[in-house]
Amino acid sequence: MKYYRQLQPIQAMSFDLDDTLYDNRPVIARLTREANAWLHQQHPIAATRDEAWWLKLKLDLGKQDTWLHSDVTLWRHRTTKLGLMALGYSEPQAEQAADDLLAVVFRLRSDFTVPDMTHKVMAELAEKYPLVAITNGNVDVERIGLSDYFSLILRAGRDGYAKPHTDMFAKAQQYLSVKSGAILHVGDHLKTDVLGAKQNGFQACWYNDQGVCIRKAKHSRVLPDIEINTLESLLML
Repeated sequence: MKYYRQLQPIQAMSFDLDDTLYDNRPVIARLTREANAWLHQQHPIAATRDEAWWLKLKLDLGKQDTWLHSDVTLWRHRTTKLGLMALGYSEPQAEQAADDLLAVVFRLRSDFTVPDMTHKVMAELAEKYPLVAITNGNVDVERIGLSDYFSLILRAGRDGYAKPHTDMFAKAQQYLSVKSGAILHVGDHLKTDVLGAKQNGFQACWYNDQGVCIRKAKHSRVLPDIEINTLESLLML
């Protein structure tokens, strides 16, 4: 554990989910691989355009409607629908294909096991503090077995703009009914989590399990209050 500032008394905690409470990288890699395979098998016309074509379409849509950056589910659906329409599908056909793809994505998105250590840490913390989840992703928190630790789960899109925007941090603070400075936010991302927390008056704990040097990190903008390399370090607080 590394301290950059002296922590103020903690009355509540908020948590990022992906890559903080579990390693989300292999989950997304598998999802992408298997969802693409399903789409190409069920709708072969999708395979007539390469990955770069689909990525450009997605990024172009994100530029046209910046809200999509806060709703990754809608972004995937719209990319799939408009891509298939551009390749010759009617709108109803493309709409149905996008709906069907999302069903596959939702199944894969939460098909993993959260580490035992995460459950141990969260169970102990939940006995001492009210806990809130703040995520930019679309994982099913109940399905992966983490929902019981949180009294509130905030998800980008459904609950406002994605972190580091103020929307979900403000909702968390209002729900917890304590001063922002008494809330410690824990997350792996230096921009969405650390910068987002500090901009909204929270204390920030950077979960750095990848051994990244903060001075060289791409999204380093502001120092966290503390840095940890393992979740169990939180029990020392």
